[in-house]
Amino acid sequence: MPVAERTTPLRIREVRDPNDRALAGAYRLLRAVFSSRELVRRRDIREAIIERNRGFLGDLNWHMLVAERGKMLVGVATISYVGELNIGVVGYLAVRSSERSTGLGLRLRARLLQSVHKDALRIRKRPVDALIGEVRAENPWLRHLVAVHRALALDFPYWQPSIDGKARPVRLVLYYQPIARERTDLSGNEVRRLLYVIWRRLYRIPRPMKDATFLKMLTALQGRRLIGSKMPVGRGKPRRETPHRRAAKP
Repeated sequence: MPVAERTTPLRIREVRDPNDRALAGAYRLLRAVFSSRELVRRRDIREAIIERNRGFLGDLNWHMLVAERGKMLVGVATISYVGELNIGVVGYLAVRSSERSTGLGLRLRARLLQSVHKDALRIRKRPVDALIGEVRAENPWLRHLVAVHRALALDFPYWQPSIDGKARPVRLVLYYQPIARERTDLSGNEVRRLLYVIWRRLYRIPRPMKDATFLKMLTALQGRRLIGSKMPVGRGKPRRETPHRRAAKP
Protein backbone atom coordinates (compact mmCIF):
# COMPACT_ATOMS: atom_id res chain seq x y z
CA MET A 1 0.00 0.00 0.00
CA PRO A 2 1.48 3.40 -0.90
CA VAL A 3 2.34 5.52 2.10
CA ALA A 4 -0.18 8.13 1.04
CA GLU A 5 -3.00 5.64 1.44
CA ARG A 6 -2.24 5.30 5.14
CA THR A 7 -3.61 8.80 5.54
CA THR A 8 -7.04 7.23 5.08
CA PRO A 9 -8.52 6.81 8.58
CA LEU A 10 -8.31 3.31 10.02
CA ARG A 11 -11.51 1.84 11.44
CA ILE A 12 -11.70 -1.28 13.60
CA ARG A 13 -15.15 -2.77 14.01
CA GLU A 14 -16.85 -6.03 14.90
CA VAL A 15 -18.61 -8.12 12.27
CA ARG A 16 -22.14 -8.71 13.58
CA ASP A 17 -24.08 -9.46 10.39
CA PRO A 18 -23.55 -12.87 8.70
CA ASN A 19 -24.13 -11.11 5.37
CA ASP A 20 -21.52 -8.41 6.03
CA ARG A 21 -19.49 -7.86 2.86
CA ALA A 22 -16.32 -7.66 4.96
CA LEU A 23 -16.50 -11.42 5.50
CA ALA A 24 -15.31 -12.09 1.96
CA GLY A 25 -12.27 -9.83 2.33
CA ALA A 26 -11.49 -11.18 5.79
CA TYR A 27 -11.52 -14.74 4.51
CA ARG A 28 -9.28 -13.88 1.56
CA LEU A 29 -6.76 -12.37 3.99
CA LEU A 30 -6.91 -15.43 6.24
CA ARG A 31 -6.36 -17.71 3.24
CA ALA A 32 -3.30 -15.67 2.28
CA VAL A 33 -1.78 -16.11 5.75
CA PHE A 34 -2.91 -19.52 6.98
CA SER A 35 -2.66 -22.94 5.37
CA SER A 36 -5.78 -24.90 4.52
CA ARG A 37 -4.97 -27.24 7.44
CA GLU A 38 -5.42 -24.33 9.85
CA LEU A 39 -8.40 -22.61 8.33
CA VAL A 40 -12.06 -23.28 9.01
CA ARG A 41 -14.54 -22.97 6.19
CA ARG A 42 -16.05 -19.59 5.45
CA ARG A 43 -19.50 -20.98 6.13
CA ASP A 44 -18.37 -22.04 9.63
CA ILE A 45 -17.55 -18.41 10.40
CA ARG A 46 -20.91 -17.28 9.09
CA GLU A 47 -22.71 -19.94 11.14
CA ALA A 48 -20.83 -18.84 14.27
CA ILE A 49 -22.17 -15.31 13.82
CA ILE A 50 -25.70 -16.65 13.39
CA GLU A 51 -25.40 -18.86 16.49
CA ARG A 52 -24.19 -15.92 18.55
CA ASN A 53 -26.89 -13.58 17.27
CA ARG A 54 -29.59 -16.12 18.16
CA GLY A 55 -28.27 -16.58 21.68
CA PHE A 56 -27.35 -20.25 21.22
CA LEU A 57 -23.82 -20.06 22.67
CA GLY A 58 -24.72 -19.93 26.37
CA ASP A 59 -21.63 -19.02 28.39
CA LEU A 60 -19.59 -18.90 25.17
CA ASN A 61 -19.22 -15.92 22.89
CA TRP A 62 -17.33 -15.33 19.66
CA HIS A 63 -16.02 -12.16 18.05
CA MET A 64 -14.55 -11.24 14.67
CA LEU A 65 -12.92 -7.83 14.30
CA VAL A 66 -11.92 -6.28 10.99
CA ALA A 67 -9.67 -3.29 10.34
CA GLU A 68 -10.50 -1.19 7.29
CA ARG A 69 -8.95 1.78 5.51
CA GLY A 70 -11.75 3.13 3.43
CA LYS A 71 -13.04 0.18 1.42
CA MET A 72 -9.87 -1.88 1.88
CA LEU A 73 -9.78 -4.55 4.57
CA VAL A 74 -6.30 -4.58 6.11
CA GLY A 75 -6.64 -6.77 9.21
CA VAL A 76 -8.80 -9.42 10.85
CA ALA A 77 -8.82 -11.03 14.29
CA THR A 78 -11.06 -13.50 16.12
CA ILE A 79 -11.49 -14.63 19.71
CA SER A 80 -13.76 -16.94 21.71
CA TYR A 81 -14.85 -16.23 25.28
CA VAL A 82 -15.38 -19.28 27.51
CA GLY A 83 -17.40 -18.39 30.59
CA GLU A 84 -16.83 -21.79 32.18
CA LEU A 85 -13.14 -20.91 32.65
CA ASN A 86 -13.49 -17.12 32.32
CA ILE A 87 -10.88 -16.99 29.55
CA GLY A 88 -10.54 -15.63 26.03
CA VAL A 89 -9.09 -17.97 23.40
CA VAL A 90 -7.38 -16.05 20.60
CA GLY A 91 -8.11 -17.47 17.18
CA TYR A 92 -6.94 -15.89 13.95
CA LEU A 93 -4.97 -12.66 13.76
CA ALA A 94 -3.80 -11.53 10.33
CA VAL A 95 -2.61 -8.19 8.94
CA ARG A 96 -1.92 -7.23 5.33
CA SER A 97 1.81 -7.06 4.58
CA SER A 98 1.45 -3.36 3.74
CA GLU A 99 0.26 -2.70 7.31
CA ARG A 100 2.95 -4.66 9.14
CA SER A 101 5.12 -2.76 11.64
CA THR A 102 2.38 -0.17 12.14
CA GLY A 103 1.14 -1.66 15.41
CA LEU A 104 -2.14 -2.78 13.86
CA GLY A 105 -1.75 -6.34 15.14
CA LEU A 106 -1.28 -5.03 18.68
CA ARG A 107 -4.33 -2.78 18.32
CA LEU A 108 -6.47 -5.65 17.10
CA ARG A 109 -5.33 -7.83 19.97
CA ALA A 110 -6.10 -5.07 22.48
CA ARG A 111 -9.61 -4.81 21.04
CA LEU A 112 -10.03 -8.58 21.33
CA LEU A 113 -9.18 -8.28 25.02
CA GLN A 114 -11.74 -5.51 25.43
CA SER A 115 -14.39 -7.72 23.83
CA VAL A 116 -13.86 -10.70 26.14
CA HIS A 117 -13.50 -8.38 29.15
CA LYS A 118 -17.06 -7.18 28.47
CA ASP A 119 -18.19 -10.81 28.10
CA ALA A 120 -16.62 -11.69 31.45
CA LEU A 121 -18.30 -8.79 33.24
CA ARG A 122 -21.64 -9.72 31.72
CA ILE A 123 -21.45 -13.48 32.22
CA ARG A 124 -19.17 -13.95 35.24
CA LYS A 125 -19.51 -10.49 36.83
CA ARG A 126 -15.73 -10.06 37.07
CA PRO A 127 -12.76 -9.29 34.78
CA VAL A 128 -11.50 -11.96 32.39
CA ASP A 129 -8.79 -14.15 33.95
CA ALA A 130 -6.54 -14.87 30.96
CA LEU A 131 -6.00 -15.03 27.23
CA ILE A 132 -5.08 -18.40 25.70
CA GLY A 133 -3.60 -19.13 22.30
CA GLU A 134 -1.66 -21.56 20.13
CA VAL A 135 1.51 -20.61 18.25
CA ARG A 136 4.44 -22.36 16.67
CA ALA A 137 7.46 -22.65 18.95
CA GLU A 138 9.63 -20.62 16.55
CA ASN A 139 7.14 -17.74 16.24
CA PRO A 140 8.80 -14.52 17.57
CA TRP A 141 5.40 -13.39 18.79
CA LEU A 142 5.60 -16.07 21.49
CA ARG A 143 8.76 -14.50 22.92
CA HIS A 144 7.05 -11.11 22.85
CA LEU A 145 4.13 -12.49 24.85
CA VAL A 146 6.45 -14.08 27.41
CA ALA A 147 8.79 -11.11 27.77
CA VAL A 148 6.29 -8.25 27.63
CA HIS A 149 2.93 -9.70 28.65
CA ARG A 150 4.23 -12.24 31.20
CA ALA A 151 2.56 -15.11 29.34
CA LEU A 152 3.37 -18.73 30.19
CA ALA A 153 4.46 -20.88 27.25
CA LEU A 154 3.12 -24.00 28.96
CA ASP A 155 5.78 -26.65 29.37
CA PHE A 156 4.15 -29.80 28.00
CA PRO A 157 3.60 -31.27 24.53
CA TYR A 158 0.47 -29.75 23.02
CA TRP A 159 -1.32 -30.64 19.79
CA GLN A 160 -3.99 -28.71 17.94
CA PRO A 161 -6.65 -31.18 16.78
CA SER A 162 -7.40 -31.65 13.11
CA ILE A 163 -9.82 -28.99 11.93
CA ASP A 164 -11.47 -31.13 9.27
CA GLY A 165 -10.97 -34.48 10.99
CA LYS A 166 -8.71 -35.69 8.17
CA ALA A 167 -5.34 -33.98 8.63
CA ARG A 168 -2.96 -34.95 11.40
CA PRO A 169 -2.93 -32.88 14.64
CA VAL A 170 -0.37 -30.05 14.64
CA ARG A 171 2.29 -29.71 17.36
CA LEU A 172 2.16 -26.18 18.81
CA VAL A 173 2.84 -24.27 22.00
CA LEU A 174 -0.16 -23.47 24.17
CA TYR A 175 0.32 -20.18 26.00
CA TYR A 176 -1.53 -18.72 28.96
CA GLN A 177 -1.44 -14.93 29.39
CA PRO A 178 -2.78 -13.97 32.84
CA ILE A 179 -4.87 -10.80 32.91
CA ALA A 180 -6.54 -10.58 36.31
CA ARG A 181 -3.40 -11.48 38.30
CA GLU A 182 0.15 -12.57 37.55
CA ARG A 183 0.78 -16.31 37.42
CA THR A 184 4.04 -18.24 37.38
CA ASP A 185 2.45 -21.64 36.78
CA LEU A 186 -0.84 -23.52 36.50
CA SER A 187 -1.85 -26.61 38.38
CA GLY A 188 -1.95 -29.88 36.49
CA ASN A 189 -5.71 -30.02 37.03
CA GLU A 190 -6.13 -26.53 35.55
CA VAL A 191 -4.22 -27.54 32.43
CA ARG A 192 -6.17 -30.77 32.00
CA ARG A 193 -9.46 -28.93 32.29
CA LEU A 194 -8.23 -26.28 29.88
CA LEU A 195 -7.33 -28.95 27.33
CA TYR A 196 -10.71 -30.61 27.61
CA VAL A 197 -12.63 -27.34 27.20
CA ILE A 198 -10.54 -26.32 24.17
CA TRP A 199 -10.93 -29.67 22.42
CA ARG A 200 -14.51 -30.46 23.42
CA ARG A 201 -16.25 -27.08 23.47
CA LEU A 202 -14.25 -24.97 21.01
CA TYR A 203 -12.99 -27.51 18.49
CA ARG A 204 -16.14 -29.56 19.03
CA ILE A 205 -14.30 -32.85 19.20
CA PRO A 206 -17.16 -35.16 20.28
CA ARG A 207 -15.12 -37.61 22.39
CA PRO A 208 -11.70 -36.28 23.38
CA MET A 209 -11.13 -39.12 25.84
CA LYS A 210 -11.28 -41.55 22.90
CA ASP A 211 -8.73 -39.58 20.86
CA ALA A 212 -5.17 -40.95 20.88
CA THR A 213 -3.55 -37.51 20.63
CA PHE A 214 -5.63 -36.09 23.46
CA LEU A 215 -4.72 -39.07 25.64
CA LYS A 216 -1.06 -38.53 24.74
CA MET A 217 -1.27 -35.02 26.21
CA LEU A 218 -2.92 -36.31 29.37
CA THR A 219 -0.20 -38.94 29.74
CA ALA A 220 2.47 -36.25 29.48
CA LEU A 221 0.78 -34.39 32.35
CA GLN A 222 0.61 -37.38 34.68
CA GLY A 223 2.40 -36.78 37.96
CA ARG A 224 2.93 -33.10 37.24
CA ARG A 225 1.47 -30.96 40.01
CA LEU A 226 2.48 -27.61 38.47
CA ILE A 227 2.98 -26.60 34.83
CA GLY A 228 5.17 -23.54 34.26
CA SER A 229 6.70 -21.83 31.27
CA LYS A 230 9.24 -23.50 28.99
CA MET A 231 10.71 -20.08 28.20
CA PRO A 232 12.43 -17.68 30.64
CA VAL A 233 10.27 -14.74 31.64
CA GLY A 234 11.82 -11.29 31.34
CA ARG A 235 11.19 -7.79 30.19
CA GLY A 236 11.81 -6.97 26.57
CA LYS A 237 10.95 -4.66 23.73
CA PRO A 238 7.76 -5.34 21.77
CA ARG A 239 8.28 -7.33 18.59
CA ARG A 240 6.67 -6.63 15.23
CA GLU A 241 3.30 -8.30 15.19
CA THR A 242 3.15 -11.66 13.45
CA PRO A 243 0.07 -13.65 12.49
CA HIS A 244 -1.46 -15.81 15.19
CA ARG A 245 -2.39 -19.35 14.45
CA ARG A 246 -6.04 -19.91 15.02
CA ALA A 247 -6.87 -21.26 18.42
CA ALA A 248 -10.27 -22.77 18.05
CA LYS A 249 -13.24 -23.19 15.80
CA PRO A 250 -15.60 -20.23 15.87
